[in-house]
Amino acid sequence: MKKILFTMSVAAMLGLGMTSCNNQPQKNDTQSSENAAAAQGADGLKIAYVEVDSIMSQYNYWKDVTKLMQGKEANIQKTLQGKQQTLQQAAANFQQGVQANKYSQDEAQQIQANLQRQAQEGDALQQRLGAEYQKEAAGYNKALSDSIHHFLAEYNKDKKYSIIFAKQGDNILYAQNAYDITKDVVAGLNKRYKGMNKK
Repeated sequence: MKKILFTMSVAAMLGLGMTSCNNQPQKNDTQSSENAAAAQGADGLKIAYVEVDSIMSQYNYWKDVTKLMQGKEANIQKTLQGKQQTLQQAAANFQQGVQANKYSQDEAQQIQANLQRQAQEGDALQQRLGAEYQKEAAGYNKALSDSIHHFLAEYNKDKKYSIIFAKQGDNILYAQNAYDITKDVVAGLNKRYKGMNKK
C-alpha cells in the first residue's frame, strides 16, 4: 500500500502534461518582467512549465493530504498486524494442543476450520481496507489535479500562455529557468487553500 498515494498523485499531475491555454499572444507590455523574455517565442507561442516535485513538497493541501493518509495507512497496518498476531497465536496454541493430544479428532477439525475461516476473514479485511484506502487516495489525487487545473485556468487569464507543461524528472530534457512558473503557481495555490474540511 506504500507509495500508492504518491504514485497516483504523480499520475494525476502528469495529466497536466500539456495544458493548452489561450493561443493568442499577449503584448509584451502586460507581461511580468521576470517571464517576459522567455515566455514568448519568435512565433508568438507562449510556453511555461511547472515543477511537479515542488508542488508535491510545497503545496499546503498536499502536505495535509500526505499527513492524513500516512496516519490512515498506519492505522490500517496496525489493525492488520493485530489480527495477524492474534491468528498466529491461536494457530500456535492449536498446534501445541494437537501435539499434547488435547483435542478429539472432531474438536481438532472444528478448531482448524475456525482458524481457516479467521484467515479468510483477515484476507478479506485487508482487501477491503486496501480498496477503501485507494479510493480515498484517488479522490484526493483528483482534487489535487482539479485544483491545479482550476488555478491555472484563472492564472492564465492574465498570463495567456499557449501551453503549460508539467515537468517531472526528465520528461522535459531542457528548459530555461525563465520558463519556470512553479513559484507563482505554488504561491497562488497556497493562497487559495483554506485548509482541509473537517469531517
